[in-house]
Amino acid sequence: MPDDICVDTVIEDERWGKAGLEALAGSAVNAALVWHDLREAEVVVMGCNDARIAALNADFRGKARATNVLSWPSVDHPAHEPGARPDLPDQAELGDIAIAWETCRAEAEAQGKPFDHHVSHLLVHAVLHLLGYDHENDPDAETMEAAERSILQTLKIPDPYQEEMR
Repeated sequence: MPDDICVDTVIEDERWGKAGLEALAGSAVNAALVWHDLREAEVVVMGCNDARIAALNADFRGKARATNVLSWPSVDHPAHEPGARPDLPDQAELGDIAIAWETCRAEAEAQGKPFDHHVSHLLVHAVLHLLGYDHENDPDAETMEAAERSILQTLKIPDPYQEEMR
């Protein structure tokens, strides 16, 4: 990884270790940060199961159900014009990400995507949230998806928003 990008990977579910989450997280986080020309950053990625992410989702979002990925930015991001790129944080510690095994596996299979491609996409998506991107309205969603596509292209991962991925 270039310069001072630190990705601390915490494996709570051993399946993530076998799937190479540490390498996937390093690659995806690095690609997203380098694309934004950020050379100094810290991100924690936790690989967990659906039960754990459901508990986190309930605690932090009031939604007692599993989801694929959650992120917790270290800073509150200022509002920006719809569709505009957000101002990047001015601190190295960007935040934390949790990713759930069963949901990610099921989504990849249902969408006909390689598991590592889907996980990389979700991690890039989560990093963009740490950087202040969101998808609450159509212009912001379009900006975020365009950034995801461009970053994933640097990783040689096809457009995740295309219908047919096989």
